[in-house]
Amino acid sequence: MFKVQKETQSMKTQDGIRLDADVYCPESSDSFPVLLMRQPYGRKIASTVVYAHPIWYASQGYIVVIQDVRGRGTSEGKFNLFAHETEDGLDTINWVSQLPNSTGEVGMYGFSYQGMTQLHAASTAPKALKVICPAMIAYDLYHDWAYENGAFCLQANLGWAIQLAAETARLNKDRIAFQKLYAASRNLPLFDEITAHPNLLQELAPDSFYHDWLNHPYPDSYWTNLSPKNVINNIDLPMLHIGGWFDPYLRGNLNLYQAMKTRSQFPQHLIIGPWGHLPWGRKVGTIDYGQEAISPIDKIQLDWFDYFLKGKKTKALNNPAVCLFEMGSNQWRYFDSVPNNNQVSYYLSSQGLTSIRENEGKLVNSPPSLSVSDIIVHDPWRPVPSLGGHASIPSGSFERSSIDCRSDVLTYTSDPLTEDLTIVGEVLVEIYCTADAPSFDLCAVLSTVDQECKVYNFTQGYIRVNSEELPIKIPLQATCMRITKGNCIRLSVSGACFPAYSVNTGTGKLPKEEELIEAKIITLMVSFDVGKYSKVLLTQVNY
Repeated sequence: MFKVQKETQSMKTQDGIRLDADVYCPESSDSFPVLLMRQPYGRKIASTVVYAHPIWYASQGYIVVIQDVRGRGTSEGKFNLFAHETEDGLDTINWVSQLPNSTGEVGMYGFSYQGMTQLHAASTAPKALKVICPAMIAYDLYHDWAYENGAFCLQANLGWAIQLAAETARLNKDRIAFQKLYAASRNLPLFDEITAHPNLLQELAPDSFYHDWLNHPYPDSYWTNLSPKNVINNIDLPMLHIGGWFDPYLRGNLNLYQAMKTRSQFPQHLIIGPWGHLPWGRKVGTIDYGQEAISPIDKIQLDWFDYFLKGKKTKALNNPAVCLFEMGSNQWRYFDSVPNNNQVSYYLSSQGLTSIRENEGKLVNSPPSLSVSDIIVHDPWRPVPSLGGHASIPSGSFERSSIDCRSDVLTYTSDPLTEDLTIVGEVLVEIYCTADAPSFDLCAVLSTVDQECKVYNFTQGYIRVNSEELPIKIPLQATCMRITKGNCIRLSVSGACFPAYSVNTGTGKLPKEEELIEAKIITLMVSFDVGKYSKVLLTQVNY
């Protein structure tokens, strides 16, 4: 390992903007490849919430560059979400490849915004960029980040917007605005007249991306221009794709991985751990997944960088391409691809009292023969609260029996399993549900029920329904879960999951227009008729 020295260096973009970076160099006269991270949170943080400090990477024989993107930290210019990351990324790669003692070859790493900067930079196909490790990103910014199946991801979007607005206020030395935004970050403003559009952001951050996201509630050119999906044909690099089962942007990781796997001539590897957006440790929510869940990402990335930037014979490509942490057994599993070829169905069955008796609804292996209906009443005065999952803060798995016993939640539970069941990949719920409003929401949560009747969620999905097409199809977050013999599977269905998603007022209006005072009580009816079977579809894996 090398001793490391750090210095701050600056570069100019093609349009004359100064960008500042911390450069960590091994104390040696040798030449080294460059590892680059571009981020908007102040370069000293360097994503150490999930990665080892840059000094560690530099000590392994790399020049590590952590750069403030335009308009953040001490870099010049105006910050505009993702707008300049393509051109600035290209300029930065060209600059770092020419640093003293650089071999001229560059790799990039980072998660979330830092993951997106990799894709934007790679879209220009710079010759010096040889490998990237995008973690927790959006492939399609609309579908994978801002909205989920047409529903605005309120808690995550609002929390992030307030964080970035507070940083802007800090850089502008606006003490009053910063303090108000800091306080709001600890207690989100969720109860203004228009819930999804709080007055605080309109007052203190009128140029925030958040307003654009609300003003573009459907896929359009705004999203096209900012989404990596639309420049993916320009990218062909070896990629290590990194995700978490409880990360809100896992859809993006999986979609990017599948797209690259289909068309790339280079290795594409995928690793998904039992993690939320941060941190990447052994415990998320209330579940401890054991020592195996402690993040191996730094060592795995080092193997990738050593292989593709130094030509070393490492373990980077020794294992199959897909590495998934199996919750329940709490061990890593390897696959050549994400399994999808052993789909099984569990059918929803009831005698009509599922909203009142949580043991009434059943998940069964054969279609039911009764024609009945389960009815729940969504009251916007007391919406079903979010708890864990991928879209809530905090994320993860929690004991949710107190939610499942509410009369506005339908629960369907299997008999105790007679053998272990492993579920891998995406889960789909198909449900015949109607409502007495032109628009309504559905939340579907899949949980385990143990022999002490404790209920722990492990995947869920959400959808905003604005059509009469049946059945309604709700994609749940991809998962890898081992449910042990003697435990049960439970599906919980409700009309809200607040504040993870904004509450549907039932008016058919857009989130930016939905006023609390207009919110309607919505009656939802899940019907069971012969030939119209509501069900859960999942992929079962047998070892």
